[in-house]
Amino acid sequence: MEYKFTSANFEEEVMNSTLPVVIDFYADWCGPCKMMAPVVAKLAEKYEGRAKVGKVNSDEEMELAQRFNVMSIPDIVFVKDGKVVDQSIGAVSQAVLEEKLEKLL
Repeated sequence: MEYKFTSANFEEEVMNSTLPVVIDFYADWCGPCKMMAPVVAKLAEKYEGRAKVGKVNSDEEMELAQRFNVMSIPDIVFVKDGKVVDQSIGAVSQAVLEEKLEKLL
């Protein structure tokens, strides 16, 4: 299941999560973000129950984007135990994201 993280559910779903969390900061108008959407969806499906994989619309959730210093999108942030532990900026392969996520499991 792909999560939709917002300021309303962020503390509970991300910061207090017992599972590693992958956050895809994106925008609807962003071409590379559209390319990453199916990759992120596959990641969410593959790691169901072992990690939370979700998205934050950086236009709608500007304070979350600022909190994570998102300057360029897509920006994929890896969080474990409430701390940012890794990051990937720009369009990357599913294999790259899986490698980063596997280190957190």
